[in-house]
Parts: sequence; C-alpha cells; structure tokens
Amino acid sequence: FKSVTFEDSLFKNCVFEDITSLNTYFRNCTFMNTTFYNTDLEHYKFVDSELINCTFFHIRTGCQISFDDDYSAYWIYFVNFLGTLAVLPGNIVSALLMDRIGRLTMLG
Repeated sequence: FKSVTFEDSLFKNCVFEDITSLNTYFRNCTFMNTTFYNTDLEHYKFVDSELINCTFFHIRTGCQISFDDDYSAYWIYFVNFLGTLAVLPGNIVSALLMDRIGRLTMLG
C-alpha cells in the first residue's frame, strides 16, 4: 500500500502478509480473527479501530523511505542538470591549463 485510508471497513478471517505501507491508516475499522505477518502495520495506524482476536508476528520497525506524491521526474533531471553545470567551469579551466602548461605537468 502506498497511501490508502480504509474507513468503516470489516476485515474478517484475513491474513496480511509481507505488506509495506507508507501512509496507510485504518479508521473506525473492525478486524476479526485477522493475522498480521511480516508487516509494518503498527498499532498507531489503527485509528479508532477494534481488533478482535488478532495476532501480530514479526512486525517490521525502523525508517521507511517516503517520497511525496508530487515528486516528479522533472525535479530529478533538473537537479542532475544543475550538478552537471557545477562541474563545467572546472572542466573548462583544466582544459585551458592542460594546453598552456602541458599534459605531463598537469598529471604531476
């Protein structure tokens, strides 16, 4: 799940296995006889929910990487373009110095 909010839902005899959720929340939901195995669904994600006879095994904890929903490819290319522009003056200066003082001296 990336970013899902379940509201007023009933989960009966379900198994949640190997689920990674970023901004997933369960509001006013009821879970009956449900097993959570190897998920990162912690108790704070169940807002006003009722857990009846539910078991949690191997809950994942730690930092989860999150990207905003409006994170677009434009910004990735733009940041890479700016990094390339930052290197350009050094390349020009090193090419001019190489012609002026020689390649062997430049290597030294």
